[in-house]
Formats: sequence, structure tokens, C-alpha cells
Amino acid sequence: MLNSKDPLKIVFFGTPEFARFCLEELFNNGFIIKAVVTIPDRKAGRGNMYRKSEVKKYAENNGLLIFQPENLKSIEFVSNLRNIDADVFVVVAFRMLPKVVWNIPQLGTINLHASLLPNYRGAAPINWVLINGERLTGVTTFLINEQIDTGSILMQKEIPISENDNTEKLSNKLLNIGAPLLIRTLYNLKKKIIVPISQKPLGNEKLAFKLTKDNTMINWDNSLEQIKNFVRGLSPYPGAWTNLIDNSSTQKLKIFNAEPVYDAHSYPVNQILVKNKKIYISHPEGYLNCIEIQLPNKRRMNATALLNGYKFSINSSVF
Repeated sequence: MLNSKDPLKIVFFGTPEFARFCLEELFNNGFIIKAVVTIPDRKAGRGNMYRKSEVKKYAENNGLLIFQPENLKSIEFVSNLRNIDADVFVVVAFRMLPKVVWNIPQLGTINLHASLLPNYRGAAPINWVLINGERLTGVTTFLINEQIDTGSILMQKEIPISENDNTEKLSNKLLNIGAPLLIRTLYNLKKKIIVPISQKPLGNEKLAFKLTKDNTMINWDNSLEQIKNFVRGLSPYPGAWTNLIDNSSTQKLKIFNAEPVYDAHSYPVNQILVKNKKIYISHPEGYLNCIEIQLPNKRRMNATALLNGYKFSINSSVF
């Protein structure tokens, strides 16, 4: 039986920095972290070295019990979770849990999602609200059920999106409201003063698809405003990309910061133009001013720095 005076016992599920920040806030606010579940170490980088998740690094530094199961349904893993006897499971930026896992704790399994559900269900909500040019977003805590991001809503908080936000900036803003909302949700759930509300379909919900090579490629048929939003929605990771034709060769070009310049001109569309140490791409509406870009095997850099060591051919273009 859960004692109202005792701190909640939690098993935390998460992987990236967004999740690590939430774990740290829970730890610092007196919740008992009985265990942390994160992905197995993966080989990454040029050295092909094993890399730990941000959540694992924090858990190790604070002496927390860590599980890294390949199979979330394994008998051993599920048995370990049951033996921990946690009051609640908390999930932040982790993969979908099977019912045999999320159904274990007395208070259920809570997920913190970086959108205002039911909009932007899926793997990349922060990216897609920016790509779609939304003016408002937020965070939601909800109880996990059988389907992704469809469980009953516990609490929500919304914030405006700035014209200057990219994925990194917006993620930081959402962290600063998400972790406190998660803490309030847990306190209210423990006190039994929160009523879960079933998600009501809107009929026009937008989804947050997993980012792939195909859906991160720039469509130059879109408007300049749409292209700008696409770029900032994929910056700093994974980066909006396009094919660059330069010096009779084709290579991959990534754009991390860009601004529309509306102006009439007679240049062919998609041509690269260098003017006053700035890199422009011609468009029917004017130009895309490429402020920060990356060429293959080069680091990201602003246009001026790139032009100090690289010269585009006179007929270079993108597609």
C-alpha cells in the first residue's frame, strides 16, 4: 500500500539529453529512483567505439541501478522490474513499452511527450512542429496504453514558438516546462487529485514521423517560408539536406540556418549565387540566404568562413 507521506519509488525509462534532464530533476526533488532503463551501448563515431546514452552516464555518476535490455519482454527483465516494487514508471524519450512492462506499477506508467497531444504523436514532435510552422506547442503527461501516445492525458502546458527557434532552442524551452510538469503530475497522482482525461480525436491531427533520409531532404518546390521552417526544424540535428551540383560533381549539402530574401530576379531557380560573402540559392520568390551550411567531410560553418576556403563554380546549383 502506498503511504502518502513516503516519496514515490520510480523506475525511469529514457535515453537522450531531454530524458537525462528530467531524471536529474526527479532525483534532485526527492523521488526515489529505484532503477533506470536505457538503450544498450551502441558503436558510433569514426572510432566505432561503444557510446553510452546520456541517461546511462547520469545514472552511473549517481550510483543508480541500470538495466539495458535488448528485449523488453524478456522474462528476466520483467521479473527484475516486478521485484523492484516501484510505485510508478516514468518514460521520457524511450521506445514503446509492451503491456507486460507498463502494466506493472500500482500508479501506472507515465510518459512525458513534447507536444500538445493528441497533435504530434510520434517520434519527432519538436522537429515537426517547427517544420510545419506552428506558433504554439507544449508538453503533455499521460498514462501509457497499448497504442503510441494515445493514453489518457494527466496534465499539459503550452508555450509559444519563436520565429528564431530551431530544434535545439525549442527543446531547451520544453525541458524547462516539461520537467516541472512531470514533477507536479507525480505529486498530484500520488495525492489522487488528478483525473486522467481520454484523448479526443480532432479529426485533423498532425503526426510526428520518425526522421529519415527521405523526409529530411529539402523540397525546392516549397515556398521560401516552408523551406526556412524545414531547415530550422532539422537544426542542429540531423540537418536539412540537398544535392549540390558543383564542378561537374554531385555531393550532399546540409543547411542549418537560412532566411528568405524576397526579391524579383532573372536567375534560373536553384542556382547558387555568391554575393557580398553570402551564399544565396535562387527561388521563384527570391533567394534563400544560407547562413550556416556544411559540405561533405567538412565541419558546419557560417557562409563567410566557408567562402574563405571554398569557391563555388559559376553554374553550381541544388536539387
